Amino acid sequence: MPEIGEVARMVHYLRKHLLNRTVKTCQAFEDEIIYGKVGTSATAFSKATEGRKVTGAAQQGKYFYVTFDKPPHAVMHLGMTGWMKFDTEDTVYFKQAKEKEVKEEEWPPRFMKFLWKFEAEKVDGEDREAVEVAFVDARRLARIRLVDCEAEEIRDQTPLKENGPDPVRDKGTVTVEWLTELLRRKKVPVKALLLDQANLSGVGNWVADEVLYQARIHPEQYCNTFDDKQIKQLHNSLISVCTTAVETLADSKQFPDEWIMKYRWDKGKKDANVLPNGEKIVHLKVGGRTSAIVPTRQKKTAAVAGDVDSEDPDEVEAKPAKGRKRKSKVDDEADADEDEAPPPKRSGRGKKNAVKYEEDDSDAAAEEDETRAPKSKGRSKKKAEPRAAKAKDDEPQANGGAEENAAKKKSKSTKPTPKKEQKPPTPGERKSTRTKA
Repeated sequence: MPEIGEVARMVHYLRKHLLNRTVKTCQAFEDEIIYGKVGTSATAFSKATEGRKVTGAAQQGKYFYVTFDKPPHAVMHLGMTGWMKFDTEDTVYFKQAKEKEVKEEEWPPRFMKFLWKFEAEKVDGEDREAVEVAFVDARRLARIRLVDCEAEEIRDQTPLKENGPDPVRDKGTVTVEWLTELLRRKKVPVKALLLDQANLSGVGNWVADEVLYQARIHPEQYCNTFDDKQIKQLHNSLISVCTTAVETLADSKQFPDEWIMKYRWDKGKKDANVLPNGEKIVHLKVGGRTSAIVPTRQKKTAAVAGDVDSEDPDEVEAKPAKGRKRKSKVDDEADADEDEAPPPKRSGRGKKNAVKYEEDDSDAAAEEDETRAPKSKGRSKKKAEPRAAKAKDDEPQANGGAEENAAKKKSKSTKPTPKKEQKPPTPGERKSTRTKA
């Protein structure tokens, strides 16, 4: 997922190509999730942005927005796979590890949600070439909305006002004192706290892992267990990592060589996930997310998720603990299902149903009984024997009177079969007798 650095990259290209230019046309494509989930439509977006002059582009964490010469303004989130592509420049922030033959990308691109077109024009005395900009998202987890307010008030509106401060843009707010107060009034694993966008905007999975690695803090440790020194280390790491990610526009080639981010991506591969000094990187689940840590540096110095005293169960149920319990619960439920419905019992129910079919006067059921496996035939015969014995003493009562009715109908047109040639009634014979009648 694009995080604070990747979104900064997006904003950079928006400013570079669109600032002070007018949207000539906007072609938007209906998507009830990307637009509809946030109360917008492709038609409304197209109508609101076409003909508008772009006056600015900025971000707050993982959100970014484009402001126009008059409201409403566009506020967007890239989700997991969203991006904005330009027909004049490649803007991606990662490349294949092995260089392959690069094929020229089709334009317009696939999975497009809207397409802005800008004509060639002169901006601030400079000739600007025509450009087309497409918002794409294959997985449809992105969000595109319109916010009707003055441009300078956009951060006071939903959804930005519900998100925490941006650690780069709002450095004056994200101080050591602010972080101390945040950590000590909650009791969740520290990584879960960093990932919560209501606390901090823009910190995603790899950024959180890098911050905690640089601060020498274990991601599972509860956030209210750190001393002042550890909180100061965490603050320094948070500001440093986020600032570097933004200033380099998420270009990992420019990241410091000692960052864990450069060595964490080969999970499960032999001789991989090792730092240059030989220290091993391991992966674990925290808050439902895969975390990369170096155990030799990130020590547990206090209570962590899963080993807190059980005296206060409400406090123990932090996000990662819940995740673990859910996993265990699923396993337990699966075992319980097996105990509640063992195969023999199910088989018994199946046979009972088969017997019920035998007692019905259905042709399909009779044909099915005739083609059953030997095991089923054996059971059917076993149940048929007492009926046959009873039929000798009181034949009309066999099979609930069904044979009596069949015999009466048969006696009108045919002579009765000699008693010595009678055979125990079976489902097949009953079916045959009734059919002939």
